[in-house]
Amino acid sequence: MKLQRGIPHGREDETGRLPGSSFLTGPDHETEGLGGGPQSLTQVSHVQWTTIAVPTHSRTQLIDITNLVADELAKTGVTNGTCSVYMPHTTAGLTINENADPDVARDILAGLARLVPVTGDYRHAEGNSDAHIKASLMGFSLRVPVIDGRLALGTWQGLYFCEFDGPRHRHVLVGVTGE
Repeated sequence: MKLQRGIPHGREDETGRLPGSSFLTGPDHETEGLGGGPQSLTQVSHVQWTTIAVPTHSRTQLIDITNLVADELAKTGVTNGTCSVYMPHTTAGLTINENADPDVARDILAGLARLVPVTGDYRHAEGNSDAHIKASLMGFSLRVPVIDGRLALGTWQGLYFCEFDGPRHRHVLVGVTGE
């Protein structure tokens, strides 16, 4: 089984490797790992997806969702792996930043408002172009390592839901992979 991931067919060498690649992915392949020696890859773990509701109460708002995501992680029983958070909205985003001082969230919103004002030379008819731009700047997904059953965040880090076109009834998807 060869996984190509957008590489044109036929570019593999006689070992099945793509130019510049260090290994093949897929079950039952002998590979060269980061340590330099051959190792056998195992099947990828199953992803467990859940949805978290996040109601927002103002047009722009950063909401700390760290505990909500951690609660979903705990339900899976995964102790080591990866936690992904995905935003299925185009006028809201996600970020990781300091959650010890609430002024940081206020400063982020104020900085984004200076960079991308509500009114401007926008053509989008709905009047929320600034929200689309701010969401794109923040991003729509996060991935955090899971170590010993916990999100491996730094001491001052938290996961933030970034609302730019509220108030609305929003949600995020949380996916956990691992063992």
